[in-house]
Amino acid sequence: MESAAIHSAKHFLLIIGLILGAGSFSGILASKFKVPDVVVFLLVGIGLGPEVLGMIDVKADSAFNQLILIFGSCYILFDGGAGLKLKVLKEVWMTIVVIATIGVVITVTITGFAANQILGIPLITALLFGAVIASTDPATLVPVFKQVRIKDRVAQAVMSESAFNDAMGAIVTFSLLGVIMGTGGEFSLSKAAFDLISNAVIGLIVGCVMGYAASFLIAHEKFSFLLEYAPLVTLMSVAGAYMSAENFHASGFMSVFVFGIVLGNKDVLGFEMEQQEEEKLEDFILTTSLIMRMFIFILLGSQVDFAMMGKYLWSGIVLVAVLMLIARPATVFCSALPDRRAKWSLNEMLFMCWTRETGVIPGALAGILVGMKVPGAEIISSITFITILMTIIIQATTTRWLAGKLGLLVEDV
Repeated sequence: MESAAIHSAKHFLLIIGLILGAGSFSGILASKFKVPDVVVFLLVGIGLGPEVLGMIDVKADSAFNQLILIFGSCYILFDGGAGLKLKVLKEVWMTIVVIATIGVVITVTITGFAANQILGIPLITALLFGAVIASTDPATLVPVFKQVRIKDRVAQAVMSESAFNDAMGAIVTFSLLGVIMGTGGEFSLSKAAFDLISNAVIGLIVGCVMGYAASFLIAHEKFSFLLEYAPLVTLMSVAGAYMSAENFHASGFMSVFVFGIVLGNKDVLGFEMEQQEEEKLEDFILTTSLIMRMFIFILLGSQVDFAMMGKYLWSGIVLVAVLMLIARPATVFCSALPDRRAKWSLNEMLFMCWTRETGVIPGALAGILVGMKVPGAEIISSITFITILMTIIIQATTTRWLAGKLGLLVEDV
């Protein structure tokens, strides 16, 4: 008779096989119909989940699911950072800082007040909902911009925002949570600002140190003794950068993103790899990122609870419309217009208004609230999943079309 551990292991092996098989087939479909693969992964996950076929049933709070969410998001974020160029970021850094900080507050305020009016829930709970969905999703945006080639500075600004605004979204969420649960006293703007700055500084330092160390070990002219193990170095460093930052109570996601930027710009530091080794590393990162996308979005789709979402479907749709059509444009224009150095065009700002997919991080925050039995958590969780589904399916699918209309595709530049 099998032990519980063996039975559990076989169950997870079956799930892994199903995800890889379904993900491979989904990737082919996405390529054929020229849509971002994360959209197809999400829909396939819904079909394989308990609500439809019942082939994949992984609880959102299970250790397996949390491992996939954390490491998968980290690796995708690292991949996005590695593709950014410092020369481009120098032009748009002011917009990134403002949109990832003040912009989050604007989004929280607008969606929070809308939720208060539409749902009739207490204002503090409504603002908590706004904070949960305020951050954009690097796990969605990075793959989309890998597949849809957009003008460099626009793509890199949006991807960078998605990395940096997670910290701000989490800070606001847990500050409001402290007020609701009666453990954090009054919301303190100065404390929130200090937390944000310390998150940023520590995350930047850890990411830079890990990035330099990895570059040194795989690309130094004399001391690159781990050159043959460069792919494994990225795996170790991604986990190390995340855990190191988290141990210092900083944003692990920010640290991983900065690590990717440093490693991706190692030539600026004077480190060069042979072309063959560079190509081998890039192929490994590309394949690993694809696998992580499969697992994250198929699992995310399988966890959609239609019964719970159905209770707040129409009010949720209205709130998502407010987020997409009012809060996001207000955030972008208030953040980008004052940046005279970047000189954003109207078309570039309109495109940024439309690209703000919600995904893994808001879903994880909503799950935390449900687990803590926070008042109103069921409503927040339900509408968060409606937001995830709507923004990914609608916005990610139309990214190529809109970029073409606005003249921002690389082929059109």
